[in-house]
Amino acid sequence: MQNLWDDNYASMLKTDLEFRVYTSNLLGQSDELVLHGGGNTSVKTKINNEDILLVKGSGWDLVSIKEEGFAPVKLDTLKKMATLDELSDSDMVSGQKKAMIDKTAPNPSVEAILHAIIPFKFVDHTHSDAVVTISNCKNGVHNIKKVFPNYLIVPYIMPGFILAQQINKMIEGLDWSKCEGIILHNHGIFTFDDDAKVSYTKMIDAVSKAEEFLNTNTTLDINGVFAVQSYEIPELREAIEKEKGYDTIAHINISAQAVYYSQQENLKENVTKGVLTPEHIIRTKRIPLVLDGKDMNEAIEEYKVEYKKYFDTYSKDEIMLNSTPNYAVVKDYGVISFGKNEKEASIINDIVSHTITAVLKAEQLGGYQSISIQDSFDMEYWELEQAKLKK
Repeated sequence: MQNLWDDNYASMLKTDLEFRVYTSNLLGQSDELVLHGGGNTSVKTKINNEDILLVKGSGWDLVSIKEEGFAPVKLDTLKKMATLDELSDSDMVSGQKKAMIDKTAPNPSVEAILHAIIPFKFVDHTHSDAVVTISNCKNGVHNIKKVFPNYLIVPYIMPGFILAQQINKMIEGLDWSKCEGIILHNHGIFTFDDDAKVSYTKMIDAVSKAEEFLNTNTTLDINGVFAVQSYEIPELREAIEKEKGYDTIAHINISAQAVYYSQQENLKENVTKGVLTPEHIIRTKRIPLVLDGKDMNEAIEEYKVEYKKYFDTYSKDEIMLNSTPNYAVVKDYGVISFGKNEKEASIINDIVSHTITAVLKAEQLGGYQSISIQDSFDMEYWELEQAKLKK
């Protein structure tokens, strides 16, 4: 992982927020660190003699975030929220918004509380492919501890208040001078420091360690791989549109890696093992449609039935989302992603492409293992997303 810090450019920066924007943009330049809104960053500073957390605002991408993309929230309020016995995510969002000193700023990240309780000026959080690939293995805990012996390792917990609450308990009495960062299993990595350059460099160095581990322990020989069959894309797209109830754009991926992925034995078993990071499920659903010789319409109907069963098994009072797949893996052909427009289809393809790489490498580390189906459902039907539907 290349360190993109430029001392000459940095010498022109003066304020805490200017440094925060700069290193956020650097992190965002690598899609192996963050994808389409993923990750978040913050800086603690003083505004009008009050301690304020400036944290990435909802709707902003790190690669393009500007000063106005950071939400200014009262630090003491966030720290107090971390000590509460319970707090719904909708109440958390409301409380964070009330604690903002500029009501015109974007809503703070749902991980603002977690940023607040880490006692360093700059906090960087990414969903590094390399780190999560190692984590998303059946022996991921062992390997993560091996690669990151001086990190606080946190078992998977749903993002939001519960995650911040649990970490707040875990760091009680922690010797921060011996803690190089935090690994959230199946989710991502945090680095931090009172200096922007050091915090950013810690992230790059940590991800480089993970990449070196993968390079040493995995190989992907996909040279000369090509599709061995054609596929009637319009017919599939029309069937998907009929089920979704709106027009779609199909993004076709017949790269060597996608084709290799589609040529696996026991295809359905091997390509339905879950998402790379939790937030991806909102874009891709938990698993794809698998077309391995069965009639297309029959396969789509089976997918819908399985999705309904998944919903009925884990739902309480949620509203079911559309049960139609968002992407398909076609045997011996490749991967096809479906979106309302070219941008959405491309985003889904990007996420799936990164997931494919991770799955293929993780299989060589003992077997790929995502978050549980229950945790997947909780993320897909997150209270904050359901609130939008219920309105």
